[in-house]
Amino acid sequence: MKFRERFMKGEVPFDEIFSLTDKWNFSDETCTLREYLGLTAAEEDIWISDSDEALEEFMEKEKNTRAVFLDLDGTLFTDDKQFSDGNRSAISQALKQGHKIILSTGRPLASAKVQARELGFTKEGCYIIAFNGGEIYDMYHQKSIFRKTVPLPLVRRIFDEARKYGLHCQTYSDKEILTEHDTDEVKRYSDITKLPYRVVPEVTSFLKKEPVKLLVVSYDDPDKLNQYLKDTAHWADGCVNRFFSSPEYLEHVAPHITKGAAVRFLCDYTGIPLCNTIAAGDAENDISMIETAQIGCAMKNAEEKVKEAADYITERDNNHDGVAEIIQKFVLRKHSTK
Repeated sequence: MKFRERFMKGEVPFDEIFSLTDKWNFSDETCTLREYLGLTAAEEDIWISDSDEALEEFMEKEKNTRAVFLDLDGTLFTDDKQFSDGNRSAISQALKQGHKIILSTGRPLASAKVQARELGFTKEGCYIIAFNGGEIYDMYHQKSIFRKTVPLPLVRRIFDEARKYGLHCQTYSDKEILTEHDTDEVKRYSDITKLPYRVVPEVTSFLKKEPVKLLVVSYDDPDKLNQYLKDTAHWADGCVNRFFSSPEYLEHVAPHITKGAAVRFLCDYTGIPLCNTIAAGDAENDISMIETAQIGCAMKNAEEKVKEAADYITERDNNHDGVAEIIQKFVLRKHSTK
């Protein structure tokens, strides 16, 4: 374990950096001092351009910064898809103290950005994990920092296989939902996500680039989704990662894409240590995120298997400021660890 990680966990004082620097100077190490100590690029810049004291002050601030990963539907949203005043207030307080808040959702990025702006979620430290980790977006700098897609031949096969089971299938462009049939499912999904949809004759011909996610939907008979999942495993496993975000939604993303992997990516990207992370969710697609974060929280209204994976279960549900409960307990007060 390198100096930075040990320092962030409170295992060593800052002054140890000097003895380790001396050790590196007189060693045969081929890595740079930054790599040897595990420092980020920003920390190295401060150390070189300013002083030891400035680096210590900066790292102390980082040490006390938390990254909070919040699912939307069933977690931050009430059942009627609203942000409660209590949750808004807690998030605002956390951002003012310099903590980072990350919306982590299975929704497409275009939909998540609409919700983020409605929340006033445009400050520094505001990120979106969309498509269950398939794309990560920096709201403050307005840029995508990670994106992994599904190949078009596989997109075609998923659409065709879903049709055989009488299931609705859709994917996404940067601005809208794309599907090949005008179904009740796409209309309902469009209303929920506040995202327009377009019906096209052949989706892979229409797409200008590979999509990040496909969604197979059944509102009336979710058992069909389980049968489809089982019957198509022989060709899909290893080619695409599939999981449920609700009983009605079977997500399809690139291999190894999960909300948990996105947590690790953002920790590396922002320099926040994994030991300073908190995650909250309610559904199967949140489990990897809950297990990856230092403190994984399941909502009171969460599925049972999500609660089994969690370190903490809220006393309040998504309709009664459950997210505010988490922020007040683990972010605005003294941090707890596993």
